[in-house]
Amino acid sequence: MQDRTVVPPGSDCRTQLAFAREGIVSSEMQRVADREELAAELIREEIACGRMILPANVHHRALDPMAIGRLARVKINANIGSSPTSSSLEEEVEKLRLAERWGADTVMDLSTGKGIDATREAILEVASVPIGTVPIYQALERVKRIEDLTADILLEVIDHQARQGVDYMTIHAGVRLEHLPLTQHRVTGIVSRGGGILARWMVHHKRENPLYERFDDVLEICREHDVSISLGDGLRPGSIADASDAAQFAELDTLGELTERAWKRDVQVMIEGPGHIPIDQLEANVRRQQDVCHGAPFYTLGPLVTDVAPGYDHITSAIGAAIVGWHGTSMLCYVTPKEHLGLPAAEDVKQGLIAYRIAAHAADLARGDRRAARWDRELSEARFAFDWRRQFELALDPEAARAMHDETLADDYFKSAEFCSMCGPKYCPMHNFRDIDWEQVRAVVAARKQASVR
Repeated sequence: MQDRTVVPPGSDCRTQLAFAREGIVSSEMQRVADREELAAELIREEIACGRMILPANVHHRALDPMAIGRLARVKINANIGSSPTSSSLEEEVEKLRLAERWGADTVMDLSTGKGIDATREAILEVASVPIGTVPIYQALERVKRIEDLTADILLEVIDHQARQGVDYMTIHAGVRLEHLPLTQHRVTGIVSRGGGILARWMVHHKRENPLYERFDDVLEICREHDVSISLGDGLRPGSIADASDAAQFAELDTLGELTERAWKRDVQVMIEGPGHIPIDQLEANVRRQQDVCHGAPFYTLGPLVTDVAPGYDHITSAIGAAIVGWHGTSMLCYVTPKEHLGLPAAEDVKQGLIAYRIAAHAADLARGDRRAARWDRELSEARFAFDWRRQFELALDPEAARAMHDETLADDYFKSAEFCSMCGPKYCPMHNFRDIDWEQVRAVVAARKQASVR
């Protein structure tokens, strides 16, 4: 990427939020403005007030800067990562490349097991998109039991990952000891890995969440390296039955408090959102987050709008993602067909990203994005002109579109044919529409109107 912006004289802070508040349009902000087709000063203003973040760790040299916020196009995050039972460093790097190819705007490395550091370093070395992590996963690898975790270990891991170049981190600081009784009668309890770890730790020690108690120390680390904080939803509902309950909203209130504390230290913040929410509650959830968290960008997992489709949760969640994107969510965390079932493989990553690119694009259209509308129009014009090659070029997945067409009409002749195998030449409505004599139509309509007057 281009050279990073130099810290202004007299300042000890090099976060994008600090630059924006100083009135400085950083080189990263200019790059975002070019990518979003917006004025650089507008990008600066949105970052300065916290409605937009620009995740850009000062150590991430391969980064091509991007931004997350309501004035930007809707972004997509892809989760990758090895587990203790499957996957390898090489496979995860390949998943990163695949995620970038299919349109991921950020990638979260959720690796667990023994090879976390090597995997992350390999990913950061080549990733042009921002990389996120959940530091508590690596902290857990340093101890034998969850109960052995300490605040110092958590902070050491956060500092270590910040120095490696991680651009944003999920910090589950909003899960409070006093919130836990609110989850007792849930159908699916606590489904967040980070939230579950901290809940078990708090119950065992009969103490407050160490990430909440030491949040100021977390902020100091993030401020030094410009790590954006993704305030985790450790008490998110994991089923439709638990949606919009007291536990979810109690945590959200705490996230609003933590947002203001982060802004006071010039640390960028976005807020993670619920996983399972029925369609009729989606808009209210977005509006409540925006109000409670003072306009900070919303980052949602899905949401999944039903629980009954294991194996197809990239679809159940893309439905919710399109709707919350329309109502103002800034980034959508993709869900793959393997959600709830296992670690996603390369094809699952692709299927999840395609589903979410459709959802994000639909949301951009609903929000009035001119680039999204232009893309749709160009494809529609190519379709009406029977320009098959141009249709394939403009498709989200050109290879799939071309392959489906060629299954039944493979010969090159059919690349210029004015029909497809669904209707054929006789029944094609667009072909028949193009043959209409419009002068004759107008004459007939005028004659009928004149006859009705008589």
